[in-house]
Amino acid sequence: MDFRPVGTNERVATLDILRGVSLLGILLVNMFGFYLPMPHIADLSSWFNEVQDIVLQQLLDIYVQSSFYPLFSMLFGYGLAMQYVKAKGTGADFYRFAPKRLILLFCIGMFHAIVIWWGDILATYAFCGVFLIALIRMKAKWLLLVAIIVNALYHWFNLNYYAAAGFFNASTDSFSVDIEAIQSALTAYGIGNWTDAFMQRLDDLSIQMSVMMWISSLFTILPYMLFGAALAKWRLIERAKEKIVVWIILAVAGIGGGLYMKSLPIAGEQTFGNEYLQVYIGGPLLAIGYMAVITLLTQLPFIVKLLSPIAKAGRMSLTLYLMQSVICTVLFYNWGFGLYGKVDVQMGIYLAVGIFIIQVLFAELYFSKYKQGPIEALLKRFTYGKSAECKAGTKNM
Repeated sequence: MDFRPVGTNERVATLDILRGVSLLGILLVNMFGFYLPMPHIADLSSWFNEVQDIVLQQLLDIYVQSSFYPLFSMLFGYGLAMQYVKAKGTGADFYRFAPKRLILLFCIGMFHAIVIWWGDILATYAFCGVFLIALIRMKAKWLLLVAIIVNALYHWFNLNYYAAAGFFNASTDSFSVDIEAIQSALTAYGIGNWTDAFMQRLDDLSIQMSVMMWISSLFTILPYMLFGAALAKWRLIERAKEKIVVWIILAVAGIGGGLYMKSLPIAGEQTFGNEYLQVYIGGPLLAIGYMAVITLLTQLPFIVKLLSPIAKAGRMSLTLYLMQSVICTVLFYNWGFGLYGKVDVQMGIYLAVGIFIIQVLFAELYFSKYKQGPIEALLKRFTYGKSAECKAGTKNM
């Protein structure tokens, strides 16, 4: 049986809008990693001294940080499950195509991490995707159950370890700071040449992609993907009008619970325990809340029309994600405009929003001539072969 990617007329606007919004959220968070030595800063809140910077960083901590990579992970799982369901419906062999797609995504991610920016997430998605496709035959309820159990075990182990070690209630002020590593990054990226930046990037990458990172991703990112895959098998986004009560419950619980958890280190004490709850519990809860709110809003036709430029950005999310890294490294590293370490939080936000607006305009112009983003086209041609290259639309990845 022949198998083709989703065409333009088959796309789900809500998914594209969610991806487009996620691109902005991810950039707002990644901006710190582009202009600060983030792998060596244990507590970002201690980095800033100006009141405005502290307040803006806290707002980003509550509303953005640790919420958009879970959302993108859920969307990744949703898209992969859509591929599986479509392949099953057409009688195609899903496992003939999915592994090739993940291999290429992993290669793109590693190239991105080594040559452009150390903070890549694509390789991690591809790694977790291997485990997802191994489980994707399961029914939706079992995918959801596995996601909950795996993630719950991770939190149970970590929170018990925190309690046993006696630092659940310890202040994050006790974080040790590696001044030498911070200075090395500031020098390499701030005043060094391309080679200096490359060598520093390898050092930073050894921290970002440590063995523990790969292991922990199976207990964090993979469950979010499984959650998204379960939603896809239930077709909850496509059937949002029928499941409006479910989405309202998810919106209220996700926004309410997420904002409460994410405010703990700011409204209460800044302890290791509260930081953990903020990042690993509050972040994903708020991600679900954001997904639910956007899904509810897009049931209104005028909202879909209003957000159509963002949807187009979402259609080429892979291309724009990589483009963000290219733009930001040129802006901040010394071989470019040399703004590394010289930008405050407000300017970082302005730059992120400005870059995103430019990308939205770029997507609008691009899709007036082409049917899929350039990296998406590469991924699709590798996955499905030459005959898929001219098919309309891009895959709901």
